[in-house]
Amino acid sequence: MKEEYKVAGMTCASCAISIESYLKPQKGILDVAVNYPNQSVTISYDENIIPLETIGNKVKEIGFKLILGTKEDTKKEFEALEAKRLATLKKKLIFAAIFSVPIFIMSMFLIGKIPYENWIMMALALPVLFYSGAEFYTIAWKRLKSFSTNMDTLVALSTGIAFLFSVFNTVNPQYFLSKGLVPHVYFESAVIIITLILLGRFFEEKAKSKTSSAIKKLMGLKPKKVTAIRNGEEKVISYDEILKGELIILKPGDKIPVDGKVKKGTSFIDESMISGEPIPVEKMKGSKVFAGTINQKGSLRIIATKIGDETLLSQIIKLVEEAQSSKPAIQKLADKIAGIFVPIVIGLAIVTSVLWYFLGPDPSITYALLTPITVLIIACPCALGLATPTALMVGIGKGAQQGILIKDAQALETAYKIDTLILDKTGTITEGKPKVTDLIWDKNTVSTELEKVVFAIESESEHPIAEAIVAHLKTIDKENVPIDSFTSITGLGAEATYKNELYRIGNESLMVQKEITIPTQLSTKANSLKSEAKTVVYVAHKNTVVGIIAVADKVKETTLAAIQKLQQMGIEIHMLTGDNEQTAKAIANKVGIKNYQANVMPADKGAFVKKLQAEGKVVAMAGDGINDSHALAQADVGIAMGSGTDIAMESAGITLMHSDLKQISKAIQLSKATMKTIKQNLFWAFIYNLIAIPIAAGALYPINGFLLNPMIAGAAMSMSSISVLSNSLRLKNKNIN
Repeated sequence: MKEEYKVAGMTCASCAISIESYLKPQKGILDVAVNYPNQSVTISYDENIIPLETIGNKVKEIGFKLILGTKEDTKKEFEALEAKRLATLKKKLIFAAIFSVPIFIMSMFLIGKIPYENWIMMALALPVLFYSGAEFYTIAWKRLKSFSTNMDTLVALSTGIAFLFSVFNTVNPQYFLSKGLVPHVYFESAVIIITLILLGRFFEEKAKSKTSSAIKKLMGLKPKKVTAIRNGEEKVISYDEILKGELIILKPGDKIPVDGKVKKGTSFIDESMISGEPIPVEKMKGSKVFAGTINQKGSLRIIATKIGDETLLSQIIKLVEEAQSSKPAIQKLADKIAGIFVPIVIGLAIVTSVLWYFLGPDPSITYALLTPITVLIIACPCALGLATPTALMVGIGKGAQQGILIKDAQALETAYKIDTLILDKTGTITEGKPKVTDLIWDKNTVSTELEKVVFAIESESEHPIAEAIVAHLKTIDKENVPIDSFTSITGLGAEATYKNELYRIGNESLMVQKEITIPTQLSTKANSLKSEAKTVVYVAHKNTVVGIIAVADKVKETTLAAIQKLQQMGIEIHMLTGDNEQTAKAIANKVGIKNYQANVMPADKGAFVKKLQAEGKVVAMAGDGINDSHALAQADVGIAMGSGTDIAMESAGITLMHSDLKQISKAIQLSKATMKTIKQNLFWAFIYNLIAIPIAAGALYPINGFLLNPMIAGAAMSMSSISVLSNSLRLKNKNIN
């Protein structure tokens, strides 16, 4: 079983590492992936070995809460907990600021001027540490019990040491005085550090909620109330009460609550959340409508065909959530570094303390105390932990809003490296809706009778070309005569008997295999039609072809411009099709593709992807059919057209909701922008620690006597996290063309 659950209590990236490393070794748990910004964990587990309640208890042992229950309930509980946490954080921050400011003023400006000043500062510091900062010590203690650490460990150690040292000097100042040293107190450092970190965490929580705004916007597309017809009367019901098959009334401006079919009325619907296209689409009786889209003009009555989690909107939300929880290689590396970062920093702090104690100037014990505190505070790995997931969340969310559905983060990480793109022809380059363009009968044939037979035979087939022929013959009102037998011949066509006479309808290969004669006149005409990129279907009676039907699939209007843009981006394009050589050549020439292959079987497409990969190319495959699914899965980046099959979408890492090839270059640009943001974030997170830790340890002191104040370190640490979040949020405004 694989499920995603919300987790309450995570305060930094190290918390995510702690949960993963604690749960993964548990028997029955197959995989664990924690998304820190999204505050969730995806767990694959065998419920027969480890029940969910046991997993919840394990998470609780290390100080977090796994929120269990139905998806809707957990969401509500988590949102309530988050709202409560933000309110508590605000309260603790205000409380800490009120008590910290007097301590700061006393220690900076009034030292030596107030009687019992150390005692007063200690009394003021107590509430800050034991109320506002209590969470740091509680969590650090829980981590210690499970032999793990996180950012709270650094804060608890630094402020705890500063506070205890100050309490010792307040209660027993004679100890250091008898050794000729001044008994300094650092209450101001302890309380200001807690206040600044609470301030940073408060801003961080507010900013994190913005990174997941795409999901919230998608969820906001579900209406709360719906007007349905029940027992012949209009009734306002809640969204959760909608039943499948129910008749729903849509007024202008209404959000569509379900996937359905128009029963009555005409209107225009804004489907930009699905297609990314801003122009409303006209809907009339029989048209499909989708949940989350918005009725613009006119009233409609629709029948609900898919409700709740079955709707396209719910599937999009689920896929976006899964994508935001998945981890690309670059994040796994950052997680590993963050996981070992805290123990390394604690080791560095100890070494710093020892060096200052033995090599530092007098009072060396003071330096030996202050410098490790500064190191512990400034080295928080929060920025490192936030660098990748926040950029991914914004990038994936922005893609979803533009109709580019990214199923896993790895696809987004790889897309900008694509140097070769393979395109399926039908439904990808072309509209995928073939139409009959020519119907030519042999001069000796009575077409009226034959058209009835062709109509009856093709009505039995589900092939798109057969559907096109049926649709065409329907327009001339053909009678559906009863055929005696029907056999589909895979990849070739079909044969049937009517009034005990044999008829075959199919491609040229079928005619050759069955040794059927094609009259010269029809053969010449067929070749001419093929050169125009039309697919020719032969109709044979007994052993002679008596007619040909030409079917053409129109190239999408935007295909040529899209391919030119991709080629300008330096991407080599190949076209693969199961169609014949002449049609493939004509289409390839029409859209400017030099590399193409005709008569390609589904397995050959996957093999072709492998071949290009073996040549060292980063290959993307775009297609829409079941026959493309192998190649989509094999490619470095599979791109499914939204109009295609569910299997194709399941196999691909990226789905284009609007089946427009222009979206591919957009997806590549989005990948570039997201990866650039991730690299910028990681650079600043690393460079910050590389520069700040030596300075905090006192590396500049022998040169110019500079030592970093722990309070400044606390402020700098908070700013690093906020700067990473702000940089990620810039992606929202990035122009993707």
